[in-house]
Amino acid sequence: MSQRSAVVVKLGGTTIVEQQDVLREIAAERQLRAVVIVHGGGKRLSEWLERLGVASRFEGGRRVTDEATLEVFLAVIGGLVNVELTAALRELGADAVGVHGIDGGLLRGPRAPGLGRVIAEPGADASLLETLLAAGCLPVLAPMGLDESGGICNVNADDAAAALSAALGGELVLLTDTDGVRGAGGERITQLTPDAAHRLIEEGVITGGMVPKVRSALRALGPPSRARRAVIADGRVTGALHGALHEGSGTDFRSQ
Repeated sequence: MSQRSAVVVKLGGTTIVEQQDVLREIAAERQLRAVVIVHGGGKRLSEWLERLGVASRFEGGRRVTDEATLEVFLAVIGGLVNVELTAALRELGADAVGVHGIDGGLLRGPRAPGLGRVIAEPGADASLLETLLAAGCLPVLAPMGLDESGGICNVNADDAAAALSAALGGELVLLTDTDGVRGAGGERITQLTPDAAHRLIEEGVITGGMVPKVRSALRALGPPSRARRAVIADGRVTGALHGALHEGSGTDFRSQ
């Protein structure tokens, strides 16, 4: 296998059928380099919460996670979604292994004020992932972590991916439902430095759900990170991963 740097890929919460193209890309990329998947599943989680009569509430684009929500989160994200993705990748020939952010103390951090059982800015210990990658595995990580008291918490998948990328080094690709960050005139911004991104947030050009995604990308590159690049790109298109890594798709963030 090539010694190219690792890539951490954050997948959204769409169905396995809708992700077949990018899953095939991921399985192929694993033949060339180390790959880690961090998956979301917010849409599936919301559907199950509604079925079970548990209200969904968000603050600043983040899900508020009370005790009832946490139980459903663990079952749906840590169980259903993780198992489906792992099985689908194994069917494509990748040696996928399902893991959780609590395994080996992968993700830890203090709770975010006002969000309940949520860690907003986790730190990462990538030792377990490095062991799995050295063995030729493709880790598929469910985004959860441990707070300062050892309690299980929800971790936004973008935040989890950023923390793991910072610990592993290499590249981070945040696949989402838009083709990148938009400027004041609605045009896609192809490249952003941290300073420029912070300025656009302060000016209100970057708004809504894109703000936490951009902040996650910036945290992946901030000191003492080992990562060298982060990309926010559209995961719905054919060739999404290749486009983000090699063809300038999405918005590319690099350190100053």
